[in-house]
Amino acid sequence: MAYDASPLQKTGRILLAAAVIVAGAIIGFYMSGGVERLIVTLSAGLFAIIILLENRSERRSNPQAAAPILKNEALAISQHPQFSPLINGIVDPVLVIAGPVVQQANRAARKLLGEHIVGEDIRLVIRHPSVADFISQTPIPETSRPIMLMGIGSRDQRWEMQVKKIGDGKRLLFLWDQSGSYAVDRMRTDFVANASHELRTPLSSIKGFIETLEDDSAGDDAELRTRFLGVMFGEAQRMQKLIDDLISLSRIESEKHNAPDSPVDLGELIREVREVFVNSPDMHGRDILVDITPDLPPTFGDRAQLSQLLHNLISNAVKYGRDGTPIAISLTLSRNGAMQRLVIADEGEGIAPEHLPRLTERFYRVDSGRSRSMGGTGLGLSIVKHIVERHRGRFDIASIPNKGTTITISLPKNAGVQAGTQQ
Repeated sequence: MAYDASPLQKTGRILLAAAVIVAGAIIGFYMSGGVERLIVTLSAGLFAIIILLENRSERRSNPQAAAPILKNEALAISQHPQFSPLINGIVDPVLVIAGPVVQQANRAARKLLGEHIVGEDIRLVIRHPSVADFISQTPIPETSRPIMLMGIGSRDQRWEMQVKKIGDGKRLLFLWDQSGSYAVDRMRTDFVANASHELRTPLSSIKGFIETLEDDSAGDDAELRTRFLGVMFGEAQRMQKLIDDLISLSRIESEKHNAPDSPVDLGELIREVREVFVNSPDMHGRDILVDITPDLPPTFGDRAQLSQLLHNLISNAVKYGRDGTPIAISLTLSRNGAMQRLVIADEGEGIAPEHLPRLTERFYRVDSGRSRSMGGTGLGLSIVKHIVERHRGRFDIASIPNKGTTITISLPKNAGVQAGTQQ
């Protein structure tokens, strides 16, 4: 039976409300001295009393609202008509299990674990010791914290599993792919290890030469001393270059969300960088051939970073190209005129296909010994990639072993325009 207040209870409520309103109004009047405030307060109080009188119980006007919903009349969540469409719209794998048996699975779960999983034991569907231990409990509890799983889908994938009750003795099992977070952590760990290794090698060399020079017999030999000091100076320069590259990479990454907007004449910048290399003693008879489409509009970017990009790419072409072969640089517009295409090609040893996807990773080298002997830090292409990303451009590498390597950079004329598909 619906509950309703008695007339006496209603009258008591109204009198109490009226007393509170009048008391508040009088106090407000004497504290503020405002007649207008008194009138407003009393009007609001009168309106409140009218509402109380007119407000009838929802149960009286709607008898169905008074009827309690019995527990056995409520549908289990998993039996709701919209439950399957709902979980199918979730991009992460979701399964409904009754005991250890999979009763429902969304599209993401079937794609990951197989179309056959409905009706199977979850311990056979997800073959992992942590899953077996958890599901073996009776009844199957909720997870208080995520269960970490490895090797589901592929060997390198990492997942978090959580289990929640949904009534009727069933459980909802969620899987979240955490591979990206683990990859970032692994890259951070590898970065610290590689940076430490790159700095430790020249430091060890410098320390060894200093200890040698401290010996009286070696220190008195002017020729030996000069040679050792030269090596130490070279190692110190190598450390300085590595630290400069690390600082540069950190600065570029911190600015990557801010698209540069200064107009840069990329053709003029290419000619300036070319002159630096042409006058360098390391060219070994190499020619840098430049082909720039006339009357190109400026690109919007960071001039210093674009100069660093050109230096890194041309330096790589000089290092790994064969002596006496040209380095070809071209700057043109894309077919629709929305982007400028910078192409740098050498005729060198080339790069095997399996190395191409990893060339922009920090400290990754195809030939570690040769790279270090040439003074490379292993950060050049990683810096180039981040500069291109900051300029909202595209970076592509094509290489044929024993033929050479071609790098293509596509930069929008306006850095605020996102680069789409290659034109």
